[in-house]
Amino acid sequence: MSRAYRDRGVVLRTHRLGETDRIVILLLEGRGKVRAVAKGVRRPGSRIGARLEPFGHVDVALHEGRTLDVVQQVETVDTNAALRTDDRLHAAASVMVELVDAVAVEGQRDLPLLRTLRAGLAALVADPGSAEVFVD
Repeated sequence: MSRAYRDRGVVLRTHRLGETDRIVILLLEGRGKVRAVAKGVRRPGSRIGARLEPFGHVDVALHEGRTLDVVQQVETVDTNAALRTDDRLHAAASVMVELVDAVAVEGQRDLPLLRTLRAGLAALVADPGSAEVFVD
């Protein structure tokens, strides 16, 4: 029985793990909040390291592990790069992601929450002047 699966979602957070790995917290369409390890992504020349940045909308292939799932492949759907370059937008997006991370239950699917998060991030990119609404 294969324990590999593919899903779409948003990267909520990343944490360093060892010298070359990273723990990624994702909110996925089919699986809800998932914690996964991306092995070797902090090495120079890593093909998937830049695709697993916070606020990014990704299509990801994972393999179920004992404690953490393992990232096998990542394709970028939308980078939302503007949210990482502007401090005001980054602060507003961080507030949204932090709230979603606190509300989402690991392993429980919540499609309306994911759609709301994606819409909020897209609204920030489309109208940078609205950032103060989220931070306040």
